[in-house]
Amino acid sequence: MKKLVALLLCAAMLIACISAVAEDQKKVGISMPTKDLQRWNQDGANMQKMFEEAGFVVDLQYAANDEQIQLNQVTSMINNGCDVIIISAITSTSLGSALDLAKEKNIPVIAYDRLLMAHDWVSYYATFNNYAVGTIQGEYIRDQLDLDNAEGPFFLEITAGDPGDNNAGYFYQGAIDVLAPYIEAGKLVVKSGQVEFSEVATPAWKTETAMNRANSIIAFYDDGSDIAAWLCSNDSTALGVINALEDNYDGEWPIITGQDCDIANTKKMIEGEQSMSVFKDTRTLAKQVVKMVTQLLNGEEVEVNDTETYNNGVVTVPSFLCVPVFADVNNYEELLIESGYYTPDQLQ
Repeated sequence: MKKLVALLLCAAMLIACISAVAEDQKKVGISMPTKDLQRWNQDGANMQKMFEEAGFVVDLQYAANDEQIQLNQVTSMINNGCDVIIISAITSTSLGSALDLAKEKNIPVIAYDRLLMAHDWVSYYATFNNYAVGTIQGEYIRDQLDLDNAEGPFFLEITAGDPGDNNAGYFYQGAIDVLAPYIEAGKLVVKSGQVEFSEVATPAWKTETAMNRANSIIAFYDDGSDIAAWLCSNDSTALGVINALEDNYDGEWPIITGQDCDIANTKKMIEGEQSMSVFKDTRTLAKQVVKMVTQLLNGEEVEVNDTETYNNGVVTVPSFLCVPVFADVNNYEELLIESGYYTPDQLQ
């Protein structure tokens, strides 16, 4: 009988210890916009892995590019005891009621790679230098066409990103600021006449939308003119442009930019159909976010490197900007394979 009592006491103590450990574990909610784009799958997986290795409990959810689903998911994370919420929003202004609730419960919110707009309850913003992404794309076109020395004119077309994504404007502007002087000088000519962001934007970054618009633009080149370069803000839009060119274009293949180094686009890069893609190593961003959350929950000073750029219409959000680089056929093996981002089989 004494042995049974002792065993029961030991079991009770073990359960109490386990419960205490569980109560000490901090819970992180991670809201990603969709599984349709490869990069968000990698972002979510990288963060979940790193947070769990650091001892956090993780609630990772994807919202299928549906604003109401994301709002419900984030609200559920807040009500289910998450200590901090990390959000990559489908639309930058669609989560106001969830942010109201987070503020009421004093739960910090970190905007992940897409700034949350029009609300004061955004604690931090973690992203890459989005203006620099566009700058890299514009400089690539400038250098490949040797615009400072070549006579031209060269025909350029532009496909930008989702107007509901605050980053899309930064990508666009970074590239346009490089290329605008050559457009104004007539060395670059946009034959479609579509240059303003509102004219070249692609809602939801949809490949099909980019393809349909590219098909209409290609009609401007039925006279045999060659498109020298097509500025695409990311890989899903670049893929739409490539699909349209494959189907309907007979001229010299243009320089095509992109962003994210998605597998399909990296294969196109190896095959020579996409010229480059800006590489944003999501492992670097995930590592930084884990560091920021740990500092935040420990009451330490949170590391940021930009306190001026990202005003969301209500507050200027302290931010950490990681540095992007570009990948092309000359360096993709080093950046993407040797670093372990992809295996060789994934790019076959």
